[in-house]
Amino acid sequence: MRIRLIALATLCGAALATVPADHGDLLPVTAGRQFLAFDTTGDGTAVEVVGHLPTARRITVLVPGTDHTLATFDRGLGGFTHRAPAVQARVLYGAAHRREPRTAVIAWLGYDAPEGFGPSALRSDRARAGAVELVRFLAEVCRQQPDATVVVVGHSYGALVTGRAAADLADCVTDLVALGAPGMGASHVDELATGARVWSATADGDWISWVPQVRLAGFGHGTSPADPSFGARPLPAERVDGHDGYLRPGSDTLKALADLVTADPDRSGTQAISVAR
Repeated sequence: MRIRLIALATLCGAALATVPADHGDLLPVTAGRQFLAFDTTGDGTAVEVVGHLPTARRITVLVPGTDHTLATFDRGLGGFTHRAPAVQARVLYGAAHRREPRTAVIAWLGYDAPEGFGPSALRSDRARAGAVELVRFLAEVCRQQPDATVVVVGHSYGALVTGRAAADLADCVTDLVALGAPGMGASHVDELATGARVWSATADGDWISWVPQVRLAGFGHGTSPADPSFGARPLPAERVDGHDGYLRPGSDTLKALADLVTADPDRSGTQAISVAR
């Protein structure tokens, strides 16, 4: 079953009420929610809005990483809900909305993420394909919401998708954030060829820091954006539990992200946004 909703101006305020109730116990419950895309083909895709998109002035798009499918969109990897894109979007929205009511968060599982840590996760093929879809999606968001600005947050392999999309993103995208990233497909932030600010956070206890920072024969994703030599702006990563704890309540990264996504994007620099520690 495939339901694709592309006309954002029409759909952003409407719930996806046409999905049959028996579409699968493992799949997200759709009643009363705002989906811009919902596709059960293969591993499935889903794009959900949290908040009121038509009036939002700051929009955050979350791009999840390896192993995410439609079945984990609500339930989370391994059944841990804090690892679920839909849950993370709501946590970030709650933190940001208290600062700026005119905000929205989009959980964007709009690509076929790699499975496990096999060859597909070590290569960039799926990231490139995902980047094409992400660029197309954000272009439509920016076209429909010309007064809004966008922050893209990629977690794990999702940060690689974000990096591969960076050079082609619409001008309304002001900030790119890499959380627990294996790399962004570059050795330095300048190679991303983007006018957006690039931020990064990797916790001390995150196993992703053990991934070799190499690119060889099509494998590897380049320098970690958390490495100072990469040139990204640092976000705090204290009180972050492992690889999937960046968007859990109480983490310093969540607080910093809420500050970032509600800040005036015209104010440049770490001190102006007051997110670096």
